[in-house]
Amino acid sequence: MIHGHVTAWALALILFIVALFLHKSEKEKGFKIVQMILRVLYLVIIATGVGLLSMVTKIDVWYILKAVAGLWVVGLFEMILGRVAKNRKTTVFWIQFAVAWLLVLYLGFDKLPMSIFNV
Repeated sequence: MIHGHVTAWALALILFIVALFLHKSEKEKGFKIVQMILRVLYLVIIATGVGLLSMVTKIDVWYILKAVAGLWVVGLFEMILGRVAKNRKTTVFWIQFAVAWLLVLYLGFDKLPMSIFNV
């Protein structure tokens, strides 16, 4: 389950970057297709995350923080792409994205006992 979760968000990050490059090169149809695929991946990420949470016997505050930060990252993916599509400023969202991404990585790889390195 952990490997599926990590694979889904790694693929989502790659497709997010691809979508940004497609928009920058003015390939709107490709941008929209990648954005739709990303939305399916968001569901996979959330489903595998809920599955991982259901495997934890004692849920403490760190797991809740990781889940909230993970949802924050997924929301920021969508907000950044939406604002990029409308040619609006995204500076504040990029700053939030950096903070949320680092928090998720720290909690997922280091702080929580059910990390990919402990399996």
